[in-house]
Amino acid sequence: MPRQVNVADVIDHSPISGAQIKLFVLCGLCLLMDGFDVQVMGFVAPALIEAWKIPGPALTPVLTAGNLGILVGALIFTMVADKIGRRPVLIGATLYFSVMMIVTAQATSIEQLVILRFITGLGLGSIIPNATALIGEFSPKHKRVALMMAVSVSFTAGAGFGGFVSLALIPRFGWESVFYFGGFVPLLIAAAMYLWLPESLQFMVVRNRTPDEVRRVVGRIDPRAAMPEVTYVATEAQKGGVPAVHLFREGRLPVTLLLWVVNFMNTLIVYSLSGWMPTIIRNAGYSQQESVLVGAILQVGGTLGTLAFAGIIPRIGFVTVLASSFAVGSVVIAAVGWSVPVLGALLVAVFFAGWCSIGAQPGLNAMSATFYPTYLRSTGIGWALGFARFGGVVGPLVGGELLRRQWGPDQLFLAAAVPPLIALAGILALSRYFVRPASVAAGSPAKAV
Repeated sequence: MPRQVNVADVIDHSPISGAQIKLFVLCGLCLLMDGFDVQVMGFVAPALIEAWKIPGPALTPVLTAGNLGILVGALIFTMVADKIGRRPVLIGATLYFSVMMIVTAQATSIEQLVILRFITGLGLGSIIPNATALIGEFSPKHKRVALMMAVSVSFTAGAGFGGFVSLALIPRFGWESVFYFGGFVPLLIAAAMYLWLPESLQFMVVRNRTPDEVRRVVGRIDPRAAMPEVTYVATEAQKGGVPAVHLFREGRLPVTLLLWVVNFMNTLIVYSLSGWMPTIIRNAGYSQQESVLVGAILQVGGTLGTLAFAGIIPRIGFVTVLASSFAVGSVVIAAVGWSVPVLGALLVAVFFAGWCSIGAQPGLNAMSATFYPTYLRSTGIGWALGFARFGGVVGPLVGGELLRRQWGPDQLFLAAAVPPLIALAGILALSRYFVRPASVAAGSPAKAV
């Protein structure tokens, strides 16, 4: 009788291989440029306003359109990935958004930017959910949360990196150069992913891929488990139909809804801060370079916050860390408005605002990834982020309206301190569901190929 090997056990009980490290690096690079391209409008906004001689609030539809495109992309293409695989969707989406970034550099009007940012967002929306799912599915159980967060911090790092790239390129080559950079680099990353990015082992088994396909990938992790007589299994059942429907079945309804609320509130504040921070600071009398620097420091704080949370969450849990982050975040976001007159104090407050809000988002993504089973993982993360993008749509709209009404920085950031408190309430409500095993599908019958 053929020997059965559980592919999850191969990953859990083997040292991290070179193939896994290569996958983490490729996913990290893809997330880096995803973060760069998602946040790029916030960095080029001051230069664009000056070049086109337009008022700041005129860019509100552009910021909103990009987030709306990301929302639609997250809802659609994560379900596609749970049907056809993480690998083809990641590669296709990266190629797609890289081309659209290059096209966006040719825009000559607000109307064109609105259309192009929406279309670009369709590709960007599928990157985080699928990269996070793939990283988790190639990570040993005891290191899964830390690795998902440590690699996905690349998204936040990419946003911060975008600020420094903008500082270097815009004065010399204009705002268009930032879009060219954000388009050509992902083309190289997509080519590397085509050559070296494997498909998820659990996904291949659950989706009845041929044993030879599974064996090739298993052999890169543990050659001893890649013998011809082996039958590969996964301890999760496959469910047919529309993946999104299963988000509300088998006891998942309350967790799904609470994850959506918390993601919405955090994204509301993240995209309000990221989208409008440079413009608000520019309006407060700082130079264009100083305003872009403040926006970059926000992302630096988020990057370091994520790395810190990646080390803490596996020890004390999602709820304690994220609840503390939202509570402190509300205070420091309010403090940003009070510190505007003094650049040094402003940079400190912005740094910790990024630490608590942007830094919390990869933790929320990992929280979703640990809750949903393989056949639903990309959809679970993607729909939580998709619902969150409503916050990315609403935030810039509200921010633009408040700017139009000439609210001062102290008023703007005091209003921005409210969503983290609602997110805090949502995390506390989730606490009862995260004291048990993460996957409600645990114990499902083994699936063999």
